[in-house]
Amino acid sequence: MKHTVEEVRLKNGARGLLIDVPGATVMSFQFQFRAGNRYVANKNVYETAHIMEHMAFGANARFKDEHEFESEFTKNGAYHNAYTSDMSMVYVADCADFEWERIFDLQRVSICQPKFNNEELEAEKGNVKSELTGYLNNHNRVLWPKVQQLLGEDVLTFNQRLKTIPRVKLRHIKEHHARTHTAGNMRFVIAGKLNGRKSEIKRQLEEWELAAGERFDAPHDEFKSGKPTLIRRKEASNLTFAWSMIVPRELSDEESDAMNCLDHILTGTMHSRIYGAARKKGLAYGMFSDTSVGFHDSSWDFGGQVNLDTADGLFEIIVRELKSVMDGKISDAEVDAAKSYALGRHQMGAQTVSQISNFYTNRYFADGIVKDYEKVPDSIRNTTKERMIDTAREFIGHNISVLAGVSSGERKELVGLNDKLSTLFDK
Repeated sequence: MKHTVEEVRLKNGARGLLIDVPGATVMSFQFQFRAGNRYVANKNVYETAHIMEHMAFGANARFKDEHEFESEFTKNGAYHNAYTSDMSMVYVADCADFEWERIFDLQRVSICQPKFNNEELEAEKGNVKSELTGYLNNHNRVLWPKVQQLLGEDVLTFNQRLKTIPRVKLRHIKEHHARTHTAGNMRFVIAGKLNGRKSEIKRQLEEWELAAGERFDAPHDEFKSGKPTLIRRKEASNLTFAWSMIVPRELSDEESDAMNCLDHILTGTMHSRIYGAARKKGLAYGMFSDTSVGFHDSSWDFGGQVNLDTADGLFEIIVRELKSVMDGKISDAEVDAAKSYALGRHQMGAQTVSQISNFYTNRYFADGIVKDYEKVPDSIRNTTKERMIDTAREFIGHNISVLAGVSSGERKELVGLNDKLSTLFDK
Protein backbone atom coordinates (compact mmCIF):
# COMPACT_ATOMS: atom_id res chain seq x y z
CA MET A 1 0.00 0.00 0.00
CA LYS A 2 1.29 3.42 -0.95
CA HIS A 3 1.95 5.70 2.01
CA THR A 4 3.86 8.78 3.14
CA VAL A 5 5.55 9.33 6.50
CA GLU A 6 5.99 12.49 8.55
CA GLU A 7 7.86 12.68 11.85
CA VAL A 8 6.39 15.22 14.27
CA ARG A 9 7.89 16.65 17.45
CA LEU A 10 5.25 18.11 19.71
CA LYS A 11 5.61 21.06 22.06
CA ASN A 12 5.07 18.82 25.10
CA GLY A 13 8.11 16.68 24.19
CA ALA A 14 6.34 13.71 22.60
CA ARG A 15 7.52 12.51 19.21
CA GLY A 16 5.96 10.27 16.63
CA LEU A 17 5.19 9.30 13.07
CA LEU A 18 2.04 10.15 11.15
CA ILE A 19 1.65 7.73 8.24
CA ASP A 20 -0.87 8.70 5.60
CA VAL A 21 -2.30 5.71 3.72
CA PRO A 22 -4.68 7.20 1.11
CA GLY A 23 -7.97 5.35 0.84
CA ALA A 24 -7.39 3.25 3.97
CA THR A 25 -10.53 2.10 5.77
CA VAL A 26 -8.68 1.36 9.01
CA MET A 27 -6.79 3.50 11.52
CA SER A 28 -3.93 2.02 13.53
CA PHE A 29 -2.54 3.55 16.74
CA GLN A 30 0.56 2.58 18.72
CA PHE A 31 1.84 4.47 21.77
CA GLN A 32 5.14 3.44 23.38
CA PHE A 33 6.82 4.40 26.64
CA ARG A 34 10.18 3.23 27.92
CA ALA A 35 8.36 1.75 30.88
CA GLY A 36 9.11 -1.97 30.70
CA ASN A 37 10.52 -4.28 33.34
CA ARG A 38 13.98 -2.68 33.27
CA TYR A 39 12.50 0.64 34.44
CA VAL A 40 10.76 -0.63 37.56
CA ALA A 41 11.94 1.36 40.60
CA ASN A 42 13.01 -1.74 42.55
CA LYS A 43 13.69 -5.31 41.38
CA ASN A 44 11.92 -6.60 44.49
CA VAL A 45 8.70 -5.53 42.74
CA TYR A 46 9.86 -6.51 39.25
CA GLU A 47 6.35 -7.37 38.02
CA THR A 48 5.08 -3.83 38.62
CA ALA A 49 5.26 -2.85 34.94
CA HIS A 50 3.63 -6.06 33.75
CA ILE A 51 0.80 -5.81 36.27
CA MET A 52 0.25 -2.15 35.43
CA GLU A 53 -0.04 -3.07 31.76
CA HIS A 54 -2.74 -5.60 32.69
CA MET A 55 -4.57 -2.80 34.48
CA ALA A 56 -4.26 -0.43 31.51
CA PHE A 57 -7.84 -0.86 30.35
CA GLY A 58 -9.44 -0.90 33.78
CA ALA A 59 -11.07 1.85 35.80
CA ASN A 60 -10.34 5.36 34.58
CA ALA A 61 -11.76 8.88 34.74
CA ARG A 62 -14.74 7.93 32.55
CA PHE A 63 -15.42 4.24 33.22
CA LYS A 64 -15.82 2.46 36.53
CA ASP A 65 -14.17 -0.81 35.52
CA GLU A 66 -12.61 -2.86 32.73
CA HIS A 67 -15.88 -4.41 31.59
CA GLU A 68 -17.54 -1.05 31.06
CA PHE A 69 -14.51 0.31 29.19
CA GLU A 70 -14.19 -2.82 27.06
CA SER A 71 -17.86 -2.72 26.10
CA GLU A 72 -17.60 0.87 24.91
CA PHE A 73 -14.25 0.44 23.14
CA THR A 74 -15.17 -2.61 21.08
CA LYS A 75 -18.83 -1.91 20.26
CA ASN A 76 -18.04 -1.18 16.59
CA GLY A 77 -15.41 -3.88 16.19
CA ALA A 78 -12.35 -1.94 17.32
CA TYR A 79 -9.39 -3.89 18.71
CA HIS A 80 -7.01 -2.90 21.50
CA ASN A 81 -4.18 -4.48 23.42
CA ALA A 82 -1.05 -3.66 25.39
CA TYR A 83 2.23 -5.46 25.97
CA THR A 84 5.28 -5.13 28.17
CA SER A 85 8.86 -6.08 27.35
CA ASP A 86 12.16 -5.51 29.11
CA MET A 87 12.25 -2.02 27.59
CA SER A 88 8.80 -1.00 26.47
CA MET A 89 5.17 -0.69 27.35
CA VAL A 90 3.11 -0.34 24.18
CA TYR A 91 -0.58 0.39 23.73
CA VAL A 92 -2.08 -0.78 20.42
CA ALA A 93 -5.45 -0.16 18.77
CA ASP A 94 -7.03 -0.67 15.35
CA CYS A 95 -10.43 0.63 14.37
CA ALA A 96 -12.67 1.39 11.41
CA ASP A 97 -11.95 4.76 9.85
CA PHE A 98 -15.38 6.16 10.71
CA GLU A 99 -14.75 5.96 14.46
CA TRP A 100 -11.12 6.97 14.68
CA GLU A 101 -11.81 10.09 16.79
CA ARG A 102 -13.79 8.14 19.37
CA ILE A 103 -11.13 5.45 19.69
CA PHE A 104 -8.34 8.04 19.81
CA ASP A 105 -10.07 9.74 22.73
CA LEU A 106 -10.66 6.46 24.57
CA GLN A 107 -6.95 5.73 24.32
CA ARG A 108 -6.21 9.13 25.82
CA VAL A 109 -8.45 8.38 28.78
CA SER A 110 -6.96 4.94 29.44
CA ILE A 111 -3.33 6.09 29.11
CA CYS A 112 -3.57 9.46 30.84
CA GLN A 113 -6.38 9.08 33.38
CA PRO A 114 -6.31 5.59 34.92
CA LYS A 115 -7.96 5.12 38.31
CA PHE A 116 -5.93 2.27 39.74
CA ASN A 117 -7.69 0.46 42.58
CA ASN A 118 -6.94 -2.47 44.85
CA GLU A 119 -9.74 -4.66 43.54
CA GLU A 120 -8.37 -4.63 39.99
CA LEU A 121 -4.80 -4.87 41.29
CA GLU A 122 -5.51 -8.12 43.11
CA ALA A 123 -7.39 -9.53 40.12
CA GLU A 124 -4.54 -8.72 37.72
CA LYS A 125 -1.91 -10.06 40.11
CA GLY A 126 -3.78 -13.34 39.87
CA ASN A 127 -3.96 -13.12 36.07
CA VAL A 128 -0.25 -12.32 35.78
CA LYS A 129 0.57 -15.23 38.07
CA SER A 130 -1.50 -17.51 35.85
CA GLU A 131 0.20 -16.15 32.71
CA LEU A 132 3.75 -16.60 34.00
CA THR A 133 2.96 -20.04 35.44
CA GLY A 134 1.71 -21.01 32.00
CA TYR A 135 4.98 -19.86 30.47
CA LEU A 136 6.84 -22.29 32.72
CA ASN A 137 5.26 -25.08 30.66
CA ASN A 138 6.72 -23.58 27.47
CA HIS A 139 10.36 -24.59 27.23
CA ASN A 140 11.25 -21.81 24.79
CA ARG A 141 9.77 -19.22 27.12
CA VAL A 142 11.76 -20.62 30.03
CA LEU A 143 14.99 -20.79 28.06
CA TRP A 144 15.61 -17.35 26.61
CA PRO A 145 15.42 -15.24 29.82
CA LYS A 146 17.97 -17.64 31.28
CA VAL A 147 20.21 -17.08 28.26
CA GLN A 148 19.88 -13.31 28.79
CA GLN A 149 20.92 -13.71 32.43
CA LEU A 150 23.88 -15.94 31.59
CA LEU A 151 25.17 -13.37 29.11
CA GLY A 152 24.97 -10.61 31.72
CA GLU A 153 21.60 -8.91 31.16
CA ASP A 154 19.99 -7.60 34.34
CA VAL A 155 16.70 -9.47 33.97
CA LEU A 156 14.80 -12.08 35.99
CA THR A 157 13.59 -15.52 34.94
CA PHE A 158 9.90 -16.41 35.12
CA ASN A 159 10.38 -18.32 38.37
CA GLN A 160 12.07 -15.28 39.90
CA ARG A 161 9.41 -12.94 38.53
CA LEU A 162 6.61 -15.01 40.07
CA LYS A 163 8.10 -14.48 43.53
CA THR A 164 7.87 -10.69 43.18
CA ILE A 165 4.13 -10.56 42.43
CA PRO A 166 2.90 -10.62 46.08
CA ARG A 167 5.14 -7.63 46.91
CA VAL A 168 3.52 -5.32 44.34
CA LYS A 169 1.26 -2.77 46.03
CA LEU A 170 -0.99 -0.07 44.64
CA ARG A 171 1.61 2.58 45.46
CA HIS A 172 4.13 0.83 43.19
CA ILE A 173 1.65 0.84 40.29
CA LYS A 174 0.87 4.54 40.73
CA GLU A 175 4.54 5.47 41.09
CA HIS A 176 5.52 3.57 37.95
CA HIS A 177 2.79 5.18 35.89
CA ALA A 178 3.57 8.70 37.11
CA ARG A 179 7.33 8.33 36.51
CA THR A 180 7.24 6.62 33.12
CA HIS A 181 4.08 7.85 31.43
CA THR A 182 5.20 11.32 30.50
CA ALA A 183 5.05 13.23 27.24
CA GLY A 184 8.82 13.30 26.91
CA ASN A 185 8.98 9.51 27.28
CA MET A 186 6.22 8.84 24.73
CA ARG A 187 6.64 7.83 21.12
CA PHE A 188 3.74 7.09 18.80
CA VAL A 189 2.92 5.83 15.32
CA ILE A 190 -0.50 6.60 13.85
CA ALA A 191 -1.38 5.22 10.43
CA GLY A 192 -4.43 5.49 8.21
CA LYS A 193 -6.20 8.03 6.05
CA LEU A 194 -4.64 11.15 7.59
CA ASN A 195 -5.11 13.75 4.86
CA GLY A 196 -6.76 16.74 6.55
CA ARG A 197 -6.49 15.16 10.02
CA LYS A 198 -2.87 15.69 11.00
CA SER A 199 -3.34 19.11 12.60
CA GLU A 200 -6.19 17.84 14.77
CA ILE A 201 -4.22 14.76 15.84
CA LYS A 202 -1.22 16.88 16.83
CA ARG A 203 -3.44 19.37 18.67
CA GLN A 204 -5.08 16.64 20.71
CA LEU A 205 -1.79 14.89 21.52
CA GLU A 206 -0.34 18.16 22.82
CA GLU A 207 -3.30 18.39 25.20
CA TRP A 208 -2.93 14.89 26.62
CA GLU A 209 -2.83 15.01 30.43
CA LEU A 210 0.78 13.90 30.85
CA ALA A 211 3.63 15.49 32.78
CA ALA A 212 6.52 16.82 30.68
CA GLY A 213 9.15 14.24 31.69
CA GLU A 214 12.06 13.03 29.57
CA ARG A 215 13.02 10.09 27.40
CA PHE A 216 14.73 7.45 29.52
CA ASP A 217 18.12 6.11 28.46
CA ALA A 218 18.40 2.50 27.34
CA PRO A 219 20.12 0.21 29.89
CA HIS A 220 23.66 -0.82 29.00
CA ASP A 221 24.77 -4.27 30.17
CA GLU A 222 28.28 -5.67 30.09
CA PHE A 223 28.13 -8.99 28.27
CA LYS A 224 30.24 -12.05 29.00
CA SER A 225 30.31 -15.69 27.99
CA GLY A 226 28.38 -18.11 30.18
CA LYS A 227 28.87 -21.75 31.03
CA PRO A 228 26.65 -24.27 29.23
CA THR A 229 23.52 -24.46 31.36
CA LEU A 230 20.88 -27.17 31.54
CA ILE A 231 17.39 -26.55 32.91
CA ARG A 232 16.34 -30.05 33.84
CA ARG A 233 12.71 -31.00 33.28
CA LYS A 234 11.78 -34.64 33.70
CA GLU A 235 8.81 -34.22 31.35
CA ALA A 236 11.02 -32.83 28.55
CA SER A 237 11.40 -35.76 26.18
CA ASN A 238 13.75 -33.88 23.84
CA LEU A 239 16.21 -30.98 23.99
CA THR A 240 15.04 -27.41 23.48
CA PHE A 241 18.22 -25.40 22.96
CA ALA A 242 19.30 -21.79 22.61
CA TRP A 243 22.73 -20.63 21.51
CA SER A 244 23.43 -16.92 21.47
CA MET A 245 26.49 -14.96 20.30
CA ILE A 246 27.04 -11.26 21.04
CA VAL A 247 28.94 -8.50 19.28
CA PRO A 248 29.21 -5.44 21.59
CA ARG A 249 28.02 -2.84 19.11
CA GLU A 250 24.96 -1.95 17.07
CA LEU A 251 25.07 -3.41 13.59
CA SER A 252 24.42 -1.06 10.69
CA ASP A 253 21.31 -1.53 8.55
CA GLU A 254 23.52 -2.94 5.79
CA GLU A 255 25.09 -5.47 8.16
CA SER A 256 21.67 -6.40 9.54
CA ASP A 257 20.34 -6.99 6.03
CA ALA A 258 23.38 -9.14 5.26
CA MET A 259 22.90 -11.25 8.39
CA ASN A 260 19.20 -11.69 7.63
CA CYS A 261 20.16 -13.07 4.23
CA LEU A 262 22.77 -15.33 5.83
CA ASP A 263 20.20 -16.62 8.33
CA HIS A 264 17.94 -17.46 5.41
CA ILE A 265 20.76 -19.39 3.74
CA LEU A 266 21.47 -21.30 6.95
CA THR A 267 18.03 -22.04 8.40
CA GLY A 268 15.33 -20.25 6.41
CA THR A 269 13.95 -23.04 4.24
CA MET A 270 13.62 -26.79 3.92
CA HIS A 271 16.61 -26.69 1.55
CA SER A 272 18.79 -24.46 3.78
CA ARG A 273 22.32 -25.42 4.78
CA ILE A 274 21.64 -26.29 8.42
CA TYR A 275 17.90 -26.77 8.86
CA GLY A 276 17.39 -28.29 5.44
CA ALA A 277 20.33 -30.67 5.89
CA ALA A 278 19.07 -31.70 9.32
CA ARG A 279 15.57 -32.36 7.98
CA LYS A 280 16.95 -34.41 5.11
CA LYS A 281 18.77 -36.66 7.59
CA GLY A 282 15.83 -36.85 9.98
CA LEU A 283 17.77 -35.13 12.78
CA ALA A 284 15.46 -32.26 13.80
CA TYR A 285 11.93 -31.19 13.00
CA GLY A 286 12.52 -27.48 13.57
CA MET A 287 15.21 -24.89 14.26
CA PHE A 288 15.96 -21.26 13.43
CA SER A 289 18.62 -18.60 13.42
CA ASP A 290 18.03 -14.89 13.85
CA THR A 291 20.04 -11.68 14.15
CA SER A 292 18.83 -8.90 16.46
CA VAL A 293 20.17 -5.37 16.73
CA GLY A 294 20.03 -3.70 20.16
CA PHE A 295 21.00 -0.30 21.50
CA HIS A 296 24.58 -1.09 22.47
CA ASP A 297 25.02 -4.61 21.10
CA SER A 298 23.71 -7.16 18.61
CA SER A 299 23.01 -10.88 18.92
CA TRP A 300 23.14 -13.87 16.59
CA ASP A 301 20.87 -16.57 17.93
CA PHE A 302 20.25 -20.21 17.07
CA GLY A 303 17.53 -22.34 18.60
CA GLY A 304 15.20 -25.25 18.16
CA GLN A 305 14.21 -28.68 19.35
CA VAL A 306 16.04 -31.92 18.76
CA ASN A 307 15.85 -35.45 20.12
CA LEU A 308 18.67 -36.27 22.51
CA ASP A 309 19.90 -39.15 20.36
CA THR A 310 20.21 -36.94 17.24
CA ALA A 311 21.53 -33.75 18.88
CA ASP A 312 25.15 -34.61 18.12
CA GLY A 313 24.38 -34.92 14.43
CA LEU A 314 22.53 -31.59 14.32
CA PHE A 315 25.32 -29.73 16.11
CA GLU A 316 27.92 -31.24 13.80
CA ILE A 317 26.00 -29.74 10.87
CA ILE A 318 25.80 -26.36 12.64
CA VAL A 319 29.56 -26.33 13.22
CA ARG A 320 30.36 -27.58 9.73
CA GLU A 321 28.25 -24.95 7.99
CA LEU A 322 29.42 -22.06 10.17
CA LYS A 323 33.03 -23.03 9.55
CA SER A 324 32.22 -23.04 5.85
CA VAL A 325 30.88 -19.48 6.17
CA MET A 326 34.00 -18.44 8.09
CA ASP A 327 36.06 -19.84 5.22
CA GLY A 328 34.12 -17.64 2.79
CA LYS A 329 32.30 -20.49 1.11
CA ILE A 330 29.02 -18.86 0.09
CA SER A 331 27.96 -19.12 -3.53
CA ASP A 332 26.61 -16.29 -5.65
CA ALA A 333 23.52 -18.40 -6.31
CA GLU A 334 22.81 -18.68 -2.58
CA VAL A 335 23.17 -14.92 -2.11
CA ASP A 336 20.90 -14.15 -5.05
CA ALA A 337 18.23 -16.56 -3.78
CA ALA A 338 18.33 -15.06 -0.28
CA LYS A 339 18.03 -11.53 -1.66
CA SER A 340 15.12 -12.54 -3.89
CA TYR A 341 13.34 -14.04 -0.88
CA ALA A 342 13.95 -10.90 1.20
CA LEU A 343 12.61 -8.65 -1.57
CA GLY A 344 9.44 -10.73 -1.81
CA ARG A 345 8.87 -10.70 1.94
CA HIS A 346 9.40 -6.94 2.02
CA GLN A 347 6.79 -6.37 -0.66
CA MET A 348 4.34 -8.72 1.04
CA GLY A 349 4.83 -6.90 4.34
CA ALA A 350 2.82 -3.81 3.42
CA GLN A 351 -0.59 -5.22 2.58
CA THR A 352 -2.44 -3.71 5.56
CA VAL A 353 -2.33 -0.53 7.59
CA SER A 354 -1.13 -2.48 10.65
CA GLN A 355 1.70 -4.09 8.68
CA ILE A 356 2.84 -0.68 7.47
CA SER A 357 2.73 0.67 11.03
CA ASN A 358 4.75 -2.27 12.36
CA PHE A 359 7.45 -1.75 9.73
CA TYR A 360 8.21 1.65 11.28
CA THR A 361 7.54 0.99 14.99
CA ASN A 362 10.20 -1.69 15.42
CA ARG A 363 13.02 0.75 14.75
CA TYR A 364 11.40 4.05 15.67
CA PHE A 365 10.42 2.96 19.17
CA ALA A 366 13.89 1.54 19.69
CA ASP A 367 16.18 4.40 18.71
CA GLY A 368 14.14 7.04 16.91
CA ILE A 369 15.28 6.06 13.42
CA VAL A 370 12.71 6.50 10.65
CA LYS A 371 13.37 3.73 8.15
CA ASP A 372 12.83 4.56 4.51
CA TYR A 373 10.48 1.92 3.14
CA GLU A 374 11.26 2.78 -0.48
CA LYS A 375 15.02 2.33 0.01
CA VAL A 376 14.84 -1.14 1.56
CA PRO A 377 14.83 -2.97 -1.80
CA ASP A 378 18.02 -1.20 -2.85
CA SER A 379 19.62 -2.06 0.50
CA ILE A 380 18.71 -5.71 0.03
CA ARG A 381 19.99 -5.74 -3.56
CA ASN A 382 23.28 -4.21 -2.41
CA THR A 383 23.88 -7.00 0.10
CA THR A 384 27.13 -8.82 -0.63
CA LYS A 385 28.50 -12.13 0.51
CA GLU A 386 31.61 -10.27 1.68
CA ARG A 387 29.49 -8.30 4.17
CA MET A 388 27.78 -11.50 5.32
CA ILE A 389 31.09 -13.21 5.90
CA ASP A 390 32.77 -10.24 7.59
CA THR A 391 29.84 -9.69 9.98
CA ALA A 392 29.59 -13.38 10.84
CA ARG A 393 33.34 -13.50 11.46
CA GLU A 394 33.01 -10.58 13.86
CA PHE A 395 30.47 -12.50 15.97
CA ILE A 396 32.82 -15.47 16.12
CA GLY A 397 35.82 -13.23 16.74
CA HIS A 398 34.35 -11.62 19.86
CA ASN A 399 33.79 -15.06 21.40
CA ILE A 400 30.92 -13.95 23.67
CA SER A 401 28.38 -16.75 23.71
CA VAL A 402 26.32 -19.15 25.77
CA LEU A 403 24.50 -22.42 25.13
CA ALA A 404 21.53 -23.39 27.28
CA GLY A 405 18.92 -26.10 27.04
CA VAL A 406 15.83 -27.64 28.59
CA SER A 407 15.68 -31.42 28.70
CA SER A 408 15.42 -34.50 30.90
CA GLY A 409 18.97 -35.46 29.99
CA GLU A 410 22.23 -34.87 31.79
CA ARG A 411 24.34 -31.72 31.81
CA LYS A 412 27.30 -33.61 30.38
CA GLU A 413 25.32 -34.10 27.17
CA LEU A 414 24.88 -30.33 26.82
CA VAL A 415 28.56 -29.80 27.66
CA GLY A 416 29.44 -32.18 24.84
CA LEU A 417 27.37 -30.13 22.41
CA ASN A 418 29.00 -26.95 23.68
CA ASP A 419 32.42 -28.50 23.11
CA LYS A 420 31.50 -28.93 19.44
CA LEU A 421 30.48 -25.26 19.19
CA SER A 422 33.66 -24.19 20.97
CA THR A 423 35.77 -25.41 18.07
CA LEU A 424 34.41 -22.45 16.06
CA PHE A 425 36.27 -20.07 18.37
CA ASP A 426 39.60 -21.86 18.19
CA LYS A 427 42.24 -19.53 16.77
